[in-house]
Amino acid sequence: MQYNPTLVIMAAGMGSRFGGLKQMTPVDDQGHFIIDYSLFDAYRAGFRRVVFIIKHAIEEQFKETIGKRVEKYFEVHYVYQELDELPEGYEVPEGRVKPWGTSHAIACCRHLLNGPFTVINSDDFYGRTAYSTIYDALKVNNHADSCAMVGYKLRNTLTEFGSVARGVCTEENGYLTDVVERLKIFKNGNDAAYTEDCETFVPLSGDTIVSMNFWGFMPGFAQKLWDRFPEFLDRSVASNPLKCEYLLPFSVGEMLHEGSLRVRVLHCDEAWHGVTYQKDLPSVVEAIASMRKEGIYPEHLLDDVAAE
Repeated sequence: MQYNPTLVIMAAGMGSRFGGLKQMTPVDDQGHFIIDYSLFDAYRAGFRRVVFIIKHAIEEQFKETIGKRVEKYFEVHYVYQELDELPEGYEVPEGRVKPWGTSHAIACCRHLLNGPFTVINSDDFYGRTAYSTIYDALKVNNHADSCAMVGYKLRNTLTEFGSVARGVCTEENGYLTDVVERLKIFKNGNDAAYTEDCETFVPLSGDTIVSMNFWGFMPGFAQKLWDRFPEFLDRSVASNPLKCEYLLPFSVGEMLHEGSLRVRVLHCDEAWHGVTYQKDLPSVVEAIASMRKEGIYPEHLLDDVAAE
């Protein structure tokens, strides 16, 4: 049976650097959130099924402010990323409150994803062409061990107000050969630099292709992440029990090196907008207002696009 691609939105993060629930922060005078723009772009691209990954702690608020509104347009499902969602025989380290990371988030969806799926962050504004590009790629991909990634130029993904984490990519002939998660990348003019110790900085060209956690995977990938989770726990919890994270770029990178996965890089010239920090919010609001003025986005988003 052929399944249309599903949109998976990771919305369980608590926004520690931002200081609140970023996924429910208005970004225009209509009260829309960034996630509303993502859903609009996804709907226009062809997506009709969405899985929200959230936490029970925000369940009621999320469903009231976002979920119920989009049920008119999408088949909606919820998955809960909780610390105690662990393989048999494992326990949550005492004192840990930090989520297990993006690979764990996707692994929590393993029972719901029977067809190809796209993964995005709830608080990132990716741009309209990104969704149609990956939707079309997934529709024609018939190889179980092939997937796709929307790649952005690093300079289009930075903030003026601190560091960001990005998956720094290397590609050859249109396919990803490596992705390395750099957790502290700072803007430096039109370029950037990353640091591991906050003392030594390594320059990065602004043209460097980076992952923004905009992936397209085939059926079975979420189960693979779950199957690999015990190995991560065995390796990482002993040395960093409170903060180690099972991250999607790390998992993809490991599979690339093993030869068990091929990742097509889909280049995107869109400018990313996001609210990593509170100070980012005014620039995001301004950028969205400009796009609305240009007619790229209508006044009521999903109501308007569904009426077309």
